[in-house]
Amino acid sequence: MKIIALRTEGLPDTRRLLDQMFTLRAKIFAERLGWDVNTHDDRERDRFDDLNPTYVLAVTRHSEVVGSVRLLPATGPTMLSSIFPELLFDAQYAPHARMVESSRFCVDTTVEGNKDRGLHQVTRLMFAGILEWCLSTGHTELVTVTDVAVERILARAGWPLRRLGLPQTIGQTAALAGQLAVNFEAFARVKPPEYSSDFRTYSGCTPAAPL
Repeated sequence: MKIIALRTEGLPDTRRLLDQMFTLRAKIFAERLGWDVNTHDDRERDRFDDLNPTYVLAVTRHSEVVGSVRLLPATGPTMLSSIFPELLFDAQYAPHARMVESSRFCVDTTVEGNKDRGLHQVTRLMFAGILEWCLSTGHTELVTVTDVAVERILARAGWPLRRLGLPQTIGQTAALAGQLAVNFEAFARVKPPEYSSDFRTYSGCTPAAPL
């Protein structure tokens, strides 16, 4: 299994992987979690997918997408600023050019994989992939809208979230906004021994310096 980053739909392999990603998102968010999201032909996407985001994906050796996240500049239109501004209570929150927003994080935990600290292998690989992509592109902070369950998972992984406000009930979820530090120390803590990435093939990113 390896982590890749995608920036464009131009290549046939890229389109196939993105199609799998949108299908996985429908499976996780609409079917498993019961979120109020729009799906079409068993695929989930929204207007933020039209903003040329970067996607970080976990892909098996059979080229199956089993984990994904969407990354957008925090200074542009984001889910936090446009959809969930009520989650912001921290007056010190100030988006900047080296901050990125993550959204639509999902993992197919039904796939085979070992666990460490109670975390599925794909979850740990995805956390490491997000950090490596951020490090390779010069980002120093990540902001996200998540829930208290994922907050606990991040803490177990060694990547603690700094809350930007108190949790609020949205639908059936105790949602909250938070920031995560991006540095090599966090990458070292979350990166599992079997971690492997390829950011250059699909996105042209230069990998972060190995640890």
